[in-house]
Amino acid sequence: MPLADPRPILAAARAAGHGVGAFNTTLLEHAEAIVAGAEAARSPVVVQISENAVRYHGGLRPIALATLALAESATVPVVVHLDHAEDVDLVHQAVDLGFTSVMFDGSRLPDDKNRATTRDVVAHCHAHGVAVEAELGEIGGKDGVHAPGVRTDPEEARRFWTDTGVDALAVAVGTSHAMADRTAVVDLDLVSAIAARLPAPLVLHGSSGVDDATLRKVVGRGMTKINIATHLNKVFTREVRARLEADPALLDARRYVAPAREAMAAEVERLIRLLGPEPAAVAP
Repeated sequence: MPLADPRPILAAARAAGHGVGAFNTTLLEHAEAIVAGAEAARSPVVVQISENAVRYHGGLRPIALATLALAESATVPVVVHLDHAEDVDLVHQAVDLGFTSVMFDGSRLPDDKNRATTRDVVAHCHAHGVAVEAELGEIGGKDGVHAPGVRTDPEEARRFWTDTGVDALAVAVGTSHAMADRTAVVDLDLVSAIAARLPAPLVLHGSSGVDDATLRKVVGRGMTKINIATHLNKVFTREVRARLEADPALLDARRYVAPAREAMAAEVERLIRLLGPEPAAVAP
């Protein structure tokens, strides 16, 4: 089916109190697993390509074209999203290639520069029918706005949304990127406070560090787009490692990558069902 616009998907989920899974791909097999998991759950999904993944592949086009092709052949709505792009030129490349969503990450910029650049990105993307996610800036460690101790001020979030016109806003409520264990302490009252002031869907980055019960609570408090990467990388890599340890003579990559892809797809399906209604609203 055609690539999906995230705006109606996120709006419907927000209104119903559900979450939408947004999962990162670095390898083609990751994207295949994400789409397969969403089809099994019969739900929309966001497949994300980060600027780091683009750097790994030496450019956006190779991984983008493969992911776009998978999305277009899927039986459920798939959003292809550029994640954490600090380079405005990369945003423009994604728009030209046919992405339906981008995240411009100006959180390392001075506040006035972040807002001005985000406004320019929004104007360009909206002119091409592309949705924009962004985040506020914050002084902190390399994690910036998503350092564990950082918290988003609800009124500041509302002003940033008003100033920039973004379609979704990533906020800091206690999670952090690249957490290998699910021990993040999320400020649920803050989630509720921001959701009450902001009409736009809220985005939780660093959701790999959040356990199942808290993910359900976070969604119930008003968080809509739930970004998960590291947790799925663990699932994928654990299966690869198990296959290689079981058979040290194994050489054919298909024989250890395929089971890893299947394990990741199963976890994507489980997470989508955890975040949303069951059975999902999308017909097979």
